[in-house]
Formats: sequence, C-alpha cells, structure tokens
Amino acid sequence: MSVKHALLALLEQGPMYGYQLRAEFEQRTGSTWPLNVGQVYTTLTRLERDGLVAAAGADEGGHVHYALTETGREQARSWFTTPVSRSQPPRDELAIKLALAVTVPGVDVAAVIQQQRVATMGALQDYTRLKRQVPATDPLAPSDLAWSLVLDSLVFAAEAEIRWLDHTEARLRRAALDRPAGTPEPAPAPRPSGEVAR
Repeated sequence: MSVKHALLALLEQGPMYGYQLRAEFEQRTGSTWPLNVGQVYTTLTRLERDGLVAAAGADEGGHVHYALTETGREQARSWFTTPVSRSQPPRDELAIKLALAVTVPGVDVAAVIQQQRVATMGALQDYTRLKRQVPATDPLAPSDLAWSLVLDSLVFAAEAEIRWLDHTEARLRRAALDRPAGTPEPAPAPRPSGEVAR
C-alpha cells in the first residue's frame, strides 16, 4: 500500500495535520490497514522534502497543518488514473508456505491446507458479518461506501483464497494418484551449482 499516495489523496480535501490524516484514512478503510501516527509524520516529512506538501500553518493546539503543492496535487491525480501494477506481485506468505511445504520432507501439506482453510473461512465469516452492518448506517455516505468497498475486496480475496486452497488440494491428490506405486515423493529441486547449503 502506498501511504504516500493515500496521504496526498486525503490532502486534496484541504490542509490537515498528521492525526487528522490517520483518522481520515482509518475511517475510510474501516481500520483494515491501521496507520501508525509516526509513519504518517515520517511520510509527511518526506513529502515536504520532495516538494509535494508544504506546511500551511499551525492551529491553536500547535498542530502543523500540511497542504498539497501543485506538484503534490498532480501526483495525487496521477495515482488515481494509473493502474496498480501487477508486474511485481507482492509476496504471498501462504503461496510461499505451500510451495515450500510440498518440497520439504515430513510436512503434512493436507493439514497445512486444512488449517488455512479453517482460518480463511473464519475471516470470510467475519467480513460478511461486517458487511451486513454497513447498511445499518448510511450506505450512500462516502465514508460508508468506502468501507463497504474495502470489505468487498476482503470478501473476494478470502473467497479466492479458499478456491485456490481447494484447487491446490485437488492437484496434490491428482499428483499422488498419478505417481507410480512404490515411487517416493519427488525430492526438492537441486540447488544451482556453486550454491552452498545453509
């Protein structure tokens, strides 16, 4: 997630200080990705250094408010109109875990899959319960709509993960059936020459 661009986008509404930015971000995302206020202020310092925001005075409490510069405004608008790149996918801990589990002797891969399925189903139920609560407020209010969209994303991701776990389990069963009787499971791939085991 780009904290930098999220803060620039929020500052499109007008000058704010760090705690306000954190509160606005968390309100719109339902605190799904909590921000540390120190991270917000560190990012604001970098944005100011890079000429994307400028101090716009302080309030009576001594909080320095930041406002977008024209360059910052252009960056925020550019962020909204530029697709999120999928060329460098983020590391997926579950995919890495299963890729390693199938190559490390003695790991009960079926148990790993089942434990993850139970955890993901629990998360999916929690997200679905939260979605039912959103219309109880005002589904047309921009902040409620924003939170609802985040919940949709979480629901779809959890459903996709469950489908992928089902697919992985089926592939492993098929591979076990296709393996000739008495043939041991394949050993992990050999290391490239010159690589030292650790």
